[in-house]
Amino acid sequence: MKESFKTLKVKENILKYSAIISAFFILVIIAGIILSLLIQSKEAISKFGFIDFIFSTSWDYSEEIFGAGRALLGSILTALVAILIAAPMGVGMAVFIVEICPKFLKGFISSSIELLAAIPSIIYGMWGLFIFAPFIENTLQKWASTTLAELPIIGSFFQVKYAGGIGLLTSGIVLSIMIVPFIASIAREALMRVPKELKESCYGLGTEKWEAIRDVSLPYAKTAIWGGIIIALGRALGETMAIAYIIGNMNLPLTSIFDSYVTVTSVLVNEFNEADGMQLSSLYYMALLLFILNFLTLIAAKLYVARRS
Repeated sequence: MKESFKTLKVKENILKYSAIISAFFILVIIAGIILSLLIQSKEAISKFGFIDFIFSTSWDYSEEIFGAGRALLGSILTALVAILIAAPMGVGMAVFIVEICPKFLKGFISSSIELLAAIPSIIYGMWGLFIFAPFIENTLQKWASTTLAELPIIGSFFQVKYAGGIGLLTSGIVLSIMIVPFIASIAREALMRVPKELKESCYGLGTEKWEAIRDVSLPYAKTAIWGGIIIALGRALGETMAIAYIIGNMNLPLTSIFDSYVTVTSVLVNEFNEADGMQLSSLYYMALLLFILNFLTLIAAKLYVARRS
C-alpha cells in the first residue's frame, strides 16, 4: 500500500512538471521569435525609429529609405473590410444552425463550415485571382464606375483605375470568406450554451422565435461572440498567401476602395527572398510590428471576454 502511494505520487509529479515545462516552452518560443525579430531589425530600428517608420510611406530602394505606413494601413483596411462582411455572416450562420436549421441538415452545414477553415490559403488566393477577381471586374467594378463614381463627394472613392478586379475590396471579400468559419464556430458554441429555461420562459410569454433569439440568445452569448470576432480579426491581420495573390502589390497612394495596394504580409512574401541590407532589416521590422499588432489584438479579445464574464 505504501509502495503504491509513492508510485502515485511520482506519477502526479511527472504530470505536474510536464505541464509546467510545456507551458514555459510556449513562452520560450514566443520570446525567441520576438528576440530574433528584434536582432534582425535593429539596423532599421536605429535608423528610422518607431514613429517615423510607422507613418512613413516611402519605400525607396536606391536611397534605402523604407517605411511601413502603407503596408500597415493596407493590413488594417483589408482586415476591417473582412470583419464587416464576415461578422454578420458568421453570426447568422450560427443562429441558423442552432435555432432554425432542421436536425438532418445541422451536421452537413457544420461540416461544411469546418471545411472552409481547412482549405489552404493558397487555394483561396488562386480562386480569388482566377475566378473571383474577374467576376468582381465584370460586375461590381463596372457598376461602381458607371453609378457610384458619379456621386458627389464620395464618388472618387469608387473610381476604378486598374482592370482585373484585384485590389483592396477583392482582398477583403476573399479574406472574409476565410475567417467566417472562426466566427461561426465560436458563435455556434456560445449559442448552444444558452440555457433552455431562458428560451422556454421567453416562449411562455408569447414571444416569437426571432424575438427570443434577439432578446435572449444573442445577448446571453454576446461576450463570446465578440471575443470570436476579435480573434478572427487577428487571424485576418496575419493572412499571407491569399492576400499576396489578389491585393495587387502596388505601393501607391490609396484613392479608391478598388485600388491595388499592399499589406505587410504581401510585402514580406514578395520581397523577402531578394532583400538584403537595410531593406531586409526593414522587412524584419515590419514583421515585428505585425507580430505586436496581432498580439495586442488577441490580448484585447482575452481581456474583453474576461471583463464581461
